[in-house]
Amino acid sequence: MTTYAKHSTTYSKHSTYYTSLDSPVGELLLTADESGALSSLSVPGQKGGRTVGPDWRRAPELFKEAERQLAAYFAHELKEFQLETRTSGTEFREKVWSAIDSVPYGTTTTYGEIAARVGASRVAVRAVGGAIGANPLLIVRPCHRVIGADGSLTGYAGGLERKVQLLALEGR
Repeated sequence: MTTYAKHSTTYSKHSTYYTSLDSPVGELLLTADESGALSSLSVPGQKGGRTVGPDWRRAPELFKEAERQLAAYFAHELKEFQLETRTSGTEFREKVWSAIDSVPYGTTTTYGEIAARVGASRVAVRAVGGAIGANPLLIVRPCHRVIGADGSLTGYAGGLERKVQLLALEGR
């Protein structure tokens, strides 16, 4: 087994590390690989969210920067996250996630606009919604900024109440 030393601690190459944080939208579960790159941020009850596995290792020291940036975001002091992340998805999902990453703080876009950005047809809007719903990085990758074409707040894996809270936090 290969191990890596980081911050005077040894991390296994194939382990999942986690911590949980309290936030204004409830408990957040953060996971990372051995490099410390954030691989997910989810909330309890999230559709497709993660739960702590029996072989996961609690390592709050890996998440200090994420914790700092999330606290600044919730305090209205941070508008763009600058965290190392490592997620994986299909080529289509990665394109959609990249488009979501470019939606500025305090603004919204529609599923149709995201589809157009990734070169998908209007009939692919449902597939775009599926990719957005599979976003493993709630809050950090701002899928809460994607709304229905008519302005309605539709779909959010973390629950519509949290979507409303996040948009209100950003002044929407």
